[in-house]
Amino acid sequence: MSKPSILVARAIFPKVLDKLAQHFNVEANADDRDWAPHELARRLQGKVGALTTGGQRIDAALLATCPQLCIVANMAVGYNNFDLDAMTAAGVQGTNTPDVLTETTADFGFSLLMAAARRITESEHFLRGGRWTQWRYDMFAGAEIHGSRLGIIGMGRIGQGIARRGAHGFGMEVQYHNRSRLPDALEAECKARYVSKDELLRTSDHVVLVLPYTPEAHHTIGARELALMQPTATLVNIARGGIVDDVALAAALRERRIAAAGLDVFEGEPRVHPDLLALHNVVLTPHIASATVRTRQAMANLAADNLIAFFDGRGALTPVNHPPLLRRQESA
Repeated sequence: MSKPSILVARAIFPKVLDKLAQHFNVEANADDRDWAPHELARRLQGKVGALTTGGQRIDAALLATCPQLCIVANMAVGYNNFDLDAMTAAGVQGTNTPDVLTETTADFGFSLLMAAARRITESEHFLRGGRWTQWRYDMFAGAEIHGSRLGIIGMGRIGQGIARRGAHGFGMEVQYHNRSRLPDALEAECKARYVSKDELLRTSDHVVLVLPYTPEAHHTIGARELALMQPTATLVNIARGGIVDDVALAAALRERRIAAAGLDVFEGEPRVHPDLLALHNVVLTPHIASATVRTRQAMANLAADNLIAFFDGRGALTPVNHPPLLRRQESA
């Protein structure tokens, strides 16, 4: 019996490709090019599965041109590149890679918070530019971390990881806002108390965004929300671009209405708004919160395992939708 054909839309670890090749005919993106939508659709012709990395849009227009596609496995915990309604209606399974990146991403979120609040990037550029000629009492004086108040918007696994680091490691007072309140036992474990979003913004020294992107979450932080924050506050976004209004944030930073920001995600990435690039009081990283070798390997392996389990008849391991009738069932 011939193997099913799948597409791997971006470069991944060779060992993961080898594992996939035991089960599938694999077309890999050896050049690691970011294919335009029409090229992605062309490459998907005749493919029953795809492994994507979060940058490939799977929507109704693409699905209409790829009638054999049964499953798309995202190598990411987020899946806002999926039009889930269109995928479900078309009988196409979507999957993601939760859990395996929780602790690494929480580590990075806290690193970004510290780098922004303590002005690490700004001071390094100062030093490298040869401008350090003497010491001053207020040179790059930043914000306190230990004992300060940490606000977290989005209290899923990663948000809880950041809360534990803040409360247990840095003695921070942790407050959070979420679509639903955590159980009492989990609040106690995280040493976190639930507050409204506006109270969180008004009273937090540091605000970290870890909520998933949905149309309702678009510009969760905009001009109104930034105006509520303290002028000494730090904002960190490790969630998704679009959750923050980058133009409004750049204006708040430029006018020192908030002190600093740390951003790993951006509206329209990989493009970054030029107003942000011109500022010194923002730390910018290229969507790398999960970027350790072990974690990225685990993500790639879980995406591959979703494809393997699906075609073995066991069902996807980490589904993000539940089509009432899958395409592979229709063709059976």
